Order: sequence, then C-alpha cells, then structure tokens
Amino acid sequence: MFLSVSGTQGEAATESDSGNKPRTLLLLVRDWCAFISRLFLCLLAVLYLSSTSLMEETLLTVAKGAQQHSDFVSRPVRTLRVKMVLLGSSGVGKSSLALRFGKDQFKNTSPTVGCAYLTQVLHLSNVTLRFEIWDTAGQEKYHSVTPLYYRGAHAALVVYDISKRETFIRAQLWIRELEKQYIPGSTVIWLVGNKGDLDQDRQVSAEEGLGLASSKGLSFTETSALSGDQVSELLLAVAHRVYETIGEQQGGLSEWQETPLLDQHHRNTFNPFSSCCKVGP
Repeated sequence: MFLSVSGTQGEAATESDSGNKPRTLLLLVRDWCAFISRLFLCLLAVLYLSSTSLMEETLLTVAKGAQQHSDFVSRPVRTLRVKMVLLGSSGVGKSSLALRFGKDQFKNTSPTVGCAYLTQVLHLSNVTLRFEIWDTAGQEKYHSVTPLYYRGAHAALVVYDISKRETFIRAQLWIRELEKQYIPGSTVIWLVGNKGDLDQDRQVSAEEGLGLASSKGLSFTETSALSGDQVSELLLAVAHRVYETIGEQQGGLSEWQETPLLDQHHRNTFNPFSSCCKVGP
C-alpha cells in the first residue's frame, strides 16, 4: 500500500510541474514585453526632450539673429563726405575717368574749362562715402587757379597718359606741388596711368610708374577709362584708404546731410557732369 500511494503522488507531482512550465514561459514573455515597452517609452521620452531642446535652441538662435538684424537695420549708417580731385595734363582722360566713376559710362569729351564736378556714393561695410569729384582743367592757362579746386581735398589722383611721355613728366610736377600743399597723411595721393587700352603705343612702362609712386610713397594703378578696366577697383581702393587714414581721425571726414530741393523736376534733369566754376572765356 505504501509503495502504491507513493507512486501515485510522484506521478501527480510530475503532472503539476509539466503544467506550470507553459505558465512560467508566459510570465517570462510578459515580463520581457513589459520591459521592452518601458525601454521604448524611455527612448521616446529622451528623443522628445532632445528635439524640444534643439527646437528651443534653434528658435533662440533665430531670435538672436533677427534681433541683430533689427539692430543693424535700425542703426543709422553715417554718410561721410570725401573730396577727390583729378589732376594732370590736358587729354590724359581725367574727364573720362570721372564719368566712369560717376556713371560707369564712356564718351568723348571736350577739354574741361575750369573744372567739372560730379558725385558718387560708395558703400563700405559700416559707412557710406559720398565722393565729391572735381575734374580740373589740364590746360596751362588754368594752372594758376587749379589749387583753388584741390585745396582741402582728401584724395588726389594724378593722371597721365601711358602713350605720351610728356604727360608722365608733367605728372611729376603735380606731385611736387601737392607735396608743398599737404602734410603727409592728410591726403591720399594716387598716381594713375590711364589709357591702358593703348598698350601697343606705350611710352611709359608700368615699372616706371610704379617706381615713381614708390619713391614718393604713393599708390599706383593703371586704368583704361575706355574699357573701364581697373576703374571701379581704383575708386574702391581709394575709398578704403581714405577712410582708414583720414576718416577715423578727429576732424577727418565731415558728415553729409541731404538737403531737400524745392524743384524736384530740376533735380531729376540736372547733369552732374556739367562744367562749373568756369574760368576764362
């Protein structure tokens, strides 16, 4: 009897263990699924917080940029006056250079009588320069009055014709006169060899022009008013040099304020390149 009863209990225990195994597997699967679900939710929360933080940083950056742009737009940009004079012999192309500066055009012009005047506005990074360009007559009979026009100039371009040596010699006389008039550093003086399009007729080499400029501590550029080569680059270089050497000095460049004109039609039709301050017949 004892053996029989023991056998029956052992069989019952075996059946119970076999019945609990599927249940244990189900519990393990359920626990793993719950763990994976919690892990997935944690990852989603981390991604959400990261994207929210990134969005906030982006919005903050955009807001700062907008504020800086607004500050830049609202900050007034000064307009400073720059008086620039063109000196040199008659026929070297001073008037053509001035017209290129002002309107980026070329046309044959008659010899200047006395002087001609035009303006050009140039925008630098943090300031606007309003160039008042004085084109002086090159004829010998006007030489005595020319100092009246270049007095107080912030920049002086001494121009010669690369195809005519006598204009180069004359340019040296202009440089000597300027040296008597100005304190070094108070005026930007630039030696300009014009009519670079006549290179086949050249009588003054670029090396000679550069040598003269270097010996006098001047800047040097060769241009062509006919083709426009190096003309805008010259004006931009002069603008930077004037602002760097004179603009920041106390009492250097004065600020320009626009004065409204009563006759708007006259203003629109006014030719800025017309001769003014005529001297002589």
